[in-house]
Amino acid sequence: MRCIRIDATGGPEVLRPVDLPDPVPGPGQALVRIEAAGVNFIDIYQRSGLYKVPLPYVPGLEGAGTVVSVGPDAPQVRAGDRVGWTGTPGAYASLAVVPAERLVRLPDRVSARDAAAVLLQGMTAHYLAIDIASLQPGDACLVHAAAGGVGLLLCQIAKRRGARVIGTVSTEAKADLARAAGADEVILYDRQDFAAEVRRLTGGAGVKAVFDGVGRDTFERGLDCLRPLGIMALFGQSSGPVDPIDPQRLSAKGSLFLTRPTLFHYIASRDNLVRRAGDVLAWVADGSLRLRIEREFDLACAADAHRALASRKTSGKLLLIP
Repeated sequence: MRCIRIDATGGPEVLRPVDLPDPVPGPGQALVRIEAAGVNFIDIYQRSGLYKVPLPYVPGLEGAGTVVSVGPDAPQVRAGDRVGWTGTPGAYASLAVVPAERLVRLPDRVSARDAAAVLLQGMTAHYLAIDIASLQPGDACLVHAAAGGVGLLLCQIAKRRGARVIGTVSTEAKADLARAAGADEVILYDRQDFAAEVRRLTGGAGVKAVFDGVGRDTFERGLDCLRPLGIMALFGQSSGPVDPIDPQRLSAKGSLFLTRPTLFHYIASRDNLVRRAGDVLAWVADGSLRLRIEREFDLACAADAHRALASRKTSGKLLLIP
């Protein structure tokens, strides 16, 4: 099989195309022929060494394709099923062995490319809006990087919940994308003080939730956007990790809540995985959740995909195609 392997952590150049023997599924596993793999910031964190992984390592935590074969004790899928997954490494390849219980079947109207573009980021947006913030009609929220992969989906799901969505972006073109995804107001954070704008737009009240996947560049001012008892959901760090915080500051700013969640805890059980993926894939199938796939790269060009994502100039999803 063709794959991308990391033998030592570092920059994009450590992503090396190699040929390896085709894997064989063991008990409880399925062999999937991959049609598309999602490119995500967690892949960059693992490649760089920020998140530790055992080496050598085949990256990629999100993929979709067709089941080739199954091992013993894998009743969840069978050969020929169209499936997707997230949370199991090895998607930067033409074939991958995946625990069958972590695979979800794709609806007929959802392509493998769409599944690879939506599972990780769509389920992230799902748990942020529904589980963490429990957004209700009339609630206000702030979505940083509203034209990014998670941001575009989160705007749509928050609007589906009846929330008022304020987004931050870096350019007018991205502002248009965020508005098309449902953002009621959009702030260009490199031209405006986004915290002051949020206060102005909410009449000084602040928002119920701040969804921050940016980290260092936005976190501190994001706390100033929250209403009393508001929640800061720091789910990523594309600009770098945030500095340590004294919990007393959360009290002083209105008894705020702070969480640093990760998707994998919210889909740890198969029931939660199937429920959350089922919602997201059904919305894609019926057209109520729109995807933006910005660019597809050949698998051998994984390093270029990482450079593009790290530039923070992309809008929507990047895919690798074996």
